[in-house]
Amino acid sequence: MSQKVLLSGDEAIAQAAMDSGITAAFAYPGTPATEIMEYLQECISNTDNDESIGARDFRPVAQWCTNEKTAYESALGVSFAGRRTMVSMKHVGLNVAMDPFVNSALVRINGGLVVIVADDPGMHSSQNEQDSRLLADFARIPCFEPSDQQEAYDMVRAAFDYSEAHEVPVMVRIVTRLAHARGLVQTAPSVPICNRGKTTDRFSWTLLPASARKQWLALLAKQPAFKVDGEKASRLELRSKELGVVTCGLALAYYKENEGDWTVAHGGEPPSHLHLGRYPIEVSEGESKVRALAAHVSQILVIEEGYPYIEREMRGIFGAPIPILGKMTGELPLAGELSSDSVRIALGLPLVSSSLHSEIELPSRPPQFCQGCPHADSYTALKKALEGEAEFFVFSDIGCYALGAQQPWNIIESCVDMGASVGMARGAGCVGNKRSIAVIGDSTFYHSGLTNLLDAVQHHSPMTLMILDNGTTGMTGAQPTISPSQQLPKLLEGFGVEREHIRVLEAHRRALDANVEIIREELSYDGVSVIIMFRECIEWLKKARRS
Repeated sequence: MSQKVLLSGDEAIAQAAMDSGITAAFAYPGTPATEIMEYLQECISNTDNDESIGARDFRPVAQWCTNEKTAYESALGVSFAGRRTMVSMKHVGLNVAMDPFVNSALVRINGGLVVIVADDPGMHSSQNEQDSRLLADFARIPCFEPSDQQEAYDMVRAAFDYSEAHEVPVMVRIVTRLAHARGLVQTAPSVPICNRGKTTDRFSWTLLPASARKQWLALLAKQPAFKVDGEKASRLELRSKELGVVTCGLALAYYKENEGDWTVAHGGEPPSHLHLGRYPIEVSEGESKVRALAAHVSQILVIEEGYPYIEREMRGIFGAPIPILGKMTGELPLAGELSSDSVRIALGLPLVSSSLHSEIELPSRPPQFCQGCPHADSYTALKKALEGEAEFFVFSDIGCYALGAQQPWNIIESCVDMGASVGMARGAGCVGNKRSIAVIGDSTFYHSGLTNLLDAVQHHSPMTLMILDNGTTGMTGAQPTISPSQQLPKLLEGFGVEREHIRVLEAHRRALDANVEIIREELSYDGVSVIIMFRECIEWLKKARRS
């Protein structure tokens, strides 16, 4: 049934996937993509089940996974079986899934596979600003980029069809503002859950060198079609010869906010405009819209969120004869998000006066632990245990506990990527440094800490691992951890950690003195010791009490 509903970009994507007949979706929590899976799970759990149809055929599977790599590989299995599937993650999560992501471009996709990647320009909740369009280009797969919530819905619907038609994964790239902002979305009638049947050509999925070489040539042969289809999907309006503007994704909204003022300031004719919604783009052939725009105007301004991807493509073709303006030339900032003001400056327009008074200084509000957070008690115990130590190294990971770098704890000394704390502590310990400590959350430990711990155990590396176990993926909204807390000591023992050096402590101020003594004992052990600091996440408890 078609209807008009108010949805965020994430929700529009999830709704489109359900309306496209997916059988399974997989993800690992990561802002700004988290709400895609949350919406799917909410909708699926609220669906009345018709037992005559059968639960597996009627309700899609929507699951959190250990990490993005396992999520992606699960989606590949669904596609192999002939069913439609979606995997979603944030941009740095794609780094974790790069092995299956790049190689999935070489297999012959059966059931449609759509990869949703949410980039985070401005680093609102991320450690970098990487642009996933470059990784789609690296893998040689099509990438769709919506400019609003309606396009997010429509493009996901189209991406499933495109994936099956060309037998490739299709990436849909969104950014933080589009993921979280809301807009009216006109849905289209849904299609039934489809089953194309198991892949019959097993060698198209078996990437032994002989078959992989054939698959690579087949992927390269598809590139011209990807460019032609992207060209058809782009929109070109040739108007003023003074300026041509190229936009993509959310940049379209920022440009449209300012187009009228530029038109008034320049004699009544708006700039010529090319909007791109798909990659790869066609810039090298004679009749492409990019070349048509370049032939019509005296200079081009490229407005894009993220890296200067389109700008570099165009600059490589046209070079100096046609000025290409944008991030590389300083009209737009290289770092951070686009805004209406930054686009206004790039268009040569004066800023609109604000009602805010510049002399008003708002107080700084750095992020902090929630009141009653168990991580605060864990860090208090660790800091007290390290008092008087001349040498120590405290490596942390991505999560709420990274806030231990700030006052009043000032205790952690690194936060690089998921799982790095364990590997860095092992590395520092194996070259003779004393009191080498890794601090990691339970969800992140399952995500990427396990393999580093196995290295440490097998090499008997002198280090202490502190797992801050709050039973949830707290930073992204208290999603459940993949494995219950009571299984963690058994897992550690199975990995080879000595039972007497697996210590489970209550992360609470009432246990502070006892915890300090135990931490000191394990810091002095010349081998791998693991301290599990357990207490439930405060926010998870609030949600549980409300439900």
